[in-house]
Amino acid sequence: MVLSSSSAVVTGGASGLGAATARALAARGAYVVVLDLDDVRGAEIAAEIGGRYARADVTSSDEVEAAVEAARSQAPLRVLVNCAGIAPAVRTIGRDGTVASAHSLEIFRKVLEVNLLGTFNCIRIAASAMSANVPEEDGERGVIINTASIAAFDGQIGQAAYGASKGGIVGMTLPVARDLAVSGIRVNTIAPGLVDTPIYDTAPDPAAFKATLGKSALFPARLGTPAEFAELALSLITNRYMNAAVVRMDAGTRLPAR
Repeated sequence: MVLSSSSAVVTGGASGLGAATARALAARGAYVVVLDLDDVRGAEIAAEIGGRYARADVTSSDEVEAAVEAARSQAPLRVLVNCAGIAPAVRTIGRDGTVASAHSLEIFRKVLEVNLLGTFNCIRIAASAMSANVPEEDGERGVIINTASIAAFDGQIGQAAYGASKGGIVGMTLPVARDLAVSGIRVNTIAPGLVDTPIYDTAPDPAAFKATLGKSALFPARLGTPAEFAELALSLITNRYMNAAVVRMDAGTRLPAR
């Protein structure tokens, strides 16, 4: 994959894993479209890396198509990294045992729509564009990286919707890779563990909370970093023999029930 003559779309690129990956791709010479709904941070990241911000909901075909076309207008789209996602925590039933207090079906549906349907929507649109590329070595036309989570394998209490959505991403990795092999497009999924992103900064004492979470890792006993995720994504993008793989990036973490 020659990144210096390629464009890339990174969903959820305004912060966390997406922002780190956008920076890493740009540092390797790719023109990066930062797809997000955070106008302020999205524009800032795009300006920082010399790319472009595209406001888009990953579940909107029209908005994702516009972002893909923005990337293709600069260089052939050869990379898609799906990082956009949401993670509300809700137990399946409430303490009083009434249906009214049970997990909202609307919340469950929303998580699946953003995390799973949104990922697939971006895949189908980006892959369609990639299929028209002039093939590189081995006939390669593009690479797609998805973001699952170790919650796909050992989701905790309150993660029914999140675990299901991420399990869906894991489950579709192989069949989508098989679908796209004829077009020379590889598909891999990263399943991160506990990574230091802004999601933990809402705790009363973020530093102490992160230190406690980090003890769940086997070794090293700390949270992962967005830069480490980006490094792994780049490796999967540039290594042509990596395809249809789900790679855990968790320092040996196995989540307990709670």
